[in-house]
Amino acid sequence: MPKLTVEGFPSVDVESGKRLVLAMEEDAGVDILHACGGNARCTTCRVEFVSGAPSKMTRAEKSKLEERGLTGIRLACQIACDEDMTVRAISRLEGSGRPDPGKKPESTIQPAPEWV
Repeated sequence: MPKLTVEGFPSVDVESGKRLVLAMEEDAGVDILHACGGNARCTTCRVEFVSGAPSKMTRAEKSKLEERGLTGIRLACQIACDEDMTVRAISRLEGSGRPDPGKKPESTIQPAPEWV
């Protein structure tokens, strides 16, 4: 089982292949935002990798980050927990002014991943 560490939260073991956005929310107890429901449309699930950044990226994530001019971050909704990783949660419900984090993401990466 991969170990997930989110800065400021205890490390947790997560099911291999689980979406990072869900592992952060359900396993690590992080109030991460996912306003678009985890579909790579809004970038509210932004994380910064401290270690263990995956080398592959979905086409949807790459396109959205390029469209927004974002560098040095990844979208938690587009990453599967396949290895140990340490991340910083950039967009959290706390302090966002939003009433909730967004619609619960599906258990599988959406849209269907095309790896680049």
